[in-house]
Amino acid sequence: MDFDYLTTFLEIVKLGSFSRAGQKLFRSQPAVSAQIRQLEQAYGQKLFDRVGKSVKLTAAGEALVTYAKRLLTLKEESLRAVADLSVSPQGSLNIGANEATCLYLLPDLFAEYHRRYPGVQINIYRNFSRKVIEKIEDGSVDVGIVTLPAKSPSLRIHPIFHDRLMLMVSAGNPLAKSKSVTLSEVADQPQIVPKTGYTRQLFDKHFRPYRGKLKITMELASVGMIKRFVAAGLGVSIISESFAKDEVRNGEAKLIPISDADLTRELGLVYRRDRTLPRAAAAFVTLLRQQVENRNDASRKH
Repeated sequence: MDFDYLTTFLEIVKLGSFSRAGQKLFRSQPAVSAQIRQLEQAYGQKLFDRVGKSVKLTAAGEALVTYAKRLLTLKEESLRAVADLSVSPQGSLNIGANEATCLYLLPDLFAEYHRRYPGVQINIYRNFSRKVIEKIEDGSVDVGIVTLPAKSPSLRIHPIFHDRLMLMVSAGNPLAKSKSVTLSEVADQPQIVPKTGYTRQLFDKHFRPYRGKLKITMELASVGMIKRFVAAGLGVSIISESFAKDEVRNGEAKLIPISDADLTRELGLVYRRDRTLPRAAAAFVTLLRQQVENRNDASRKH
């Protein structure tokens, strides 16, 4: 049996359509149909029923889904196990993190990792911490960088980064001259907030007493978009200090501490405690922990 057939099968399950699966996999619909016929012949059972323009799994198809995922995971593990026999890490590094962490905290680390291990392909699963943890637990992702606390008995967790959340305002906002602000002062401003995630949870918690006067003008999924609209003067936002350094340096925005709330965010490196990490992932963990130790040593000296 060809592993490609199982990949095609799972894409049809995910998308509910032979044609959309073909588009995703760059295969013609006749080619997709032929692969499913081959699978059905191999198992001696029909795997899909057509329902209008979509398809629905049969009982046999439902049973195959779990095994197909396991077989493809085993395939990836076997490829990495063979790659790990080489002197230097090879193969792929599968890492999970949210968008902002990928954009503002990891590029330099990835650059150093790539310089040391050019034979490793870096694959990034970008999603919220909860989703990243799910992928680590099911073996799809080797290591993740997530917002702490992360509660899972199957994970090994190493705190790696601590950041303040501050008020970001445009350079022309009257609050830009303030050394600090209160929650009440922040609540008087038009708010640009993330749709979901850890920062949104903190915002909702701390500004619950001010709901009567809060004016949320925008809810955005991207930290980059939030920063651009704040810099343009369309509102203010609570944001991790490290995410807005460029805008502050360029004079487009100011970051102001909030005096009556302790708003912080801690990131942790996580991976399965019951699995031996592939060599590529183990090398990444070692490099990241070295950089964290170096940064902590530099902070203690200052």
